[in-house]
Amino acid sequence: MANLGGGEAKNRQVIFRDFVSGFPQESDFIVSSSSIRLKLPEASNGVLLKTLYLSCDPFMRFLMESRPPSTSYSPGSLLFGFGVARVLESALSNFKEGDLLWGMLKWEEYSVVEEPEKLFKIQHTDVPLSYYTGILGMPGITAYFGFHEICSPKKGEYVFVSAASGAVGQLVGQLAKLMGCYVVGSAGSREKIELLKNKFGFDEVFNYKEERDLNAALKRCFPEGIDVYFENVGGKTLDAVLLNMRPHGRIAVCGMISQYNLGQSEGVHNLLRLMTQRVRMEGFRAPDYFHRYAEFLEAMLPYIREGKITYVEDTVHGLESGPAALIGLFSGRNVGKQVVAISTE
Repeated sequence: MANLGGGEAKNRQVIFRDFVSGFPQESDFIVSSSSIRLKLPEASNGVLLKTLYLSCDPFMRFLMESRPPSTSYSPGSLLFGFGVARVLESALSNFKEGDLLWGMLKWEEYSVVEEPEKLFKIQHTDVPLSYYTGILGMPGITAYFGFHEICSPKKGEYVFVSAASGAVGQLVGQLAKLMGCYVVGSAGSREKIELLKNKFGFDEVFNYKEERDLNAALKRCFPEGIDVYFENVGGKTLDAVLLNMRPHGRIAVCGMISQYNLGQSEGVHNLLRLMTQRVRMEGFRAPDYFHRYAEFLEAMLPYIREGKITYVEDTVHGLESGPAALIGLFSGRNVGKQVVAISTE
């Protein structure tokens, strides 16, 4: 496609107002507009991008607090997260006009990125581009390597996935079924429960909000115990899981969304079970596996093309819809992977 000849364009942006305590609110973000010249600055060695999709992910909550030495958003600066964009102009020979990229982007309609080498070039466009915010992006990498590498699953094992209808959980459950495992998922609404059972093929599901006793719920679903737990929630769910782990079980710690907005994290009381049941519990992050992206695509693309894995997205339109979509993650408002469509050209 041709670039826009260096003319001026309106550039909507989402600005982070200030550090957040407790649950984030829409008022913690400012949607503003500025103008941008659609041409790279003369001294630039980067690329000019048009944003197509932005991803809402739970890890973004961590960036809303001052946690030295960890990275955080700066008050008054642009929000950033994973997204998909098209190159309008490039100063580099390995990126050209029209290329599609995914990676860490600012929350604005147009951006100049000075280090595009950190972005992934999209080579496969026979699948929806929005998939690169989810099943073929960071959440997909998280699910694939977290399950296969950290959990070391075997056919016939008993697998439990919390937050099972989310961007990562829905994939872990389906990967486990493809391996021949017995899979149970938990979620927080009847709509999500129906999705897990009827679309993603989980063997059993339960609504954690309707269970008085999580330990009893897990014993009902896993009378012989749990071999693999893919941890997305933390808190009371983790405590109940620990009481139901089988000897030599594995727990992959992907996230603990129930704890992100608490001033004081809940304690976990049943950690002794890690010793008595010889359970291995290990945390990990998607960037640990970014260098294996080609291997990931080789495995995941055929699953998508052959219909062996399905993926559900919850899409809102327009940058101004982004803040509400982002904070909705923490009340379970989204059903599936939360995506903000900026431009669907």
